[in-house]
Amino acid sequence: MGAQDALGTAERLRAISRELADRFYERDDVVRTLVVTLLAGQHSLVLGPPGTAKSEMARELTGRIDGASYWEILLSKFTAPTRMFGPIDVAALARGEYRQVYDGRATTAHVAFIDEIFKCSTAALNETLGYLNERIYHPESGGEPIRCPLIGAITASNELPSGEDSAAIYDRLLVRIEVGYLEDPANFAALVRSAVGRPAPPARTTVDLAALRHAVTEAVPAVDVPDAIVDAVCTLRAALRRKELVASDRRWRQAVGLLQASAYLDGRPAVTEGDLSVLTHVLWDSPAERPTVEREVLNLVNPDAKEALDLADVIAELETQLDAMAGQSREALSDWVIKKAHNKLATAGKRLETLREEAVGAGRSTATIDRVTGRQRAVRARVLTEALGIDASMAQAQL
Repeated sequence: MGAQDALGTAERLRAISRELADRFYERDDVVRTLVVTLLAGQHSLVLGPPGTAKSEMARELTGRIDGASYWEILLSKFTAPTRMFGPIDVAALARGEYRQVYDGRATTAHVAFIDEIFKCSTAALNETLGYLNERIYHPESGGEPIRCPLIGAITASNELPSGEDSAAIYDRLLVRIEVGYLEDPANFAALVRSAVGRPAPPARTTVDLAALRHAVTEAVPAVDVPDAIVDAVCTLRAALRRKELVASDRRWRQAVGLLQASAYLDGRPAVTEGDLSVLTHVLWDSPAERPTVEREVLNLVNPDAKEALDLADVIAELETQLDAMAGQSREALSDWVIKKAHNKLATAGKRLETLREEAVGAGRSTATIDRVTGRQRAVRARVLTEALGIDASMAQAQL
């Protein structure tokens, strides 16, 4: 496959990312990170409460790969290994032959979606670990292990692992992405409208399995990693260790492929500092550690985004105050809006606009600034609707 074809693959994947971001509100970064992880040939975890479109996003993304064999399963503590990797062929057993049927199971899948991954049964644990880590399955009857064509798995869970067995699986998932319920009332209103309307069929870009495989095995590993990026990664590791956040050497090494995949997806031949932002989904174990990781990453690569995170703290404090005032009179809420919330939110919004203009002018990523801007708009919409009693549609018009 030539360079022009490889570029076409990246363009198609970018189009897929845009289409999914348009469909799933407030999920731009989630979608892009899932695509980058798949390009790197790694596995991801989408962590969040029920009803946050985790399964639907995974199915929609994996369904865009033409020619790929897709497999999904909802695990429980009672899921047998044969249900995952291949049931016993009953007809063959009746003839005295012990054989498994692999078609349509994990053993033949190019892309997998595994829901409730940490509910993996003890019986299936070792085979699941081997499947994720080495892409192999050991048949029930023994013999040579089966090589599985898995490119990457997207997994999901409503909770973090609670035992040693599930922790072993957690360690195999290089990328961890948190999702929550919609924050912006306008997006929630659009979600409600989508349930009763008949929208036009969305655009549906796809990518061929062969093109994706070539990208994963040839094009992404060929992306250059300059010495300056290696130095930046070393600096980041030292900064996180000072915060007592220590990731394994294996995790750091695998993360390099994510940096290359990020650059490839953007159509660049070499990794730049902006690609380091993807590490905010890699270098934490507990969600409580994520803000620290994000600040250290952005402090290193993007001063605009670091200031945006400071503004995010101001916005989060206002949201906490709004939650604490639930049940108070309209007069008390209006007084709080006039004296505190309005000016702080307006100031944050104007500063975020300036930061974005500066970042665009300097060629830096605006992903974090855009995310904080979305949060600012969501909190402002909540203030308008919950504190001032303005309808959601009218609130959207004033943003």
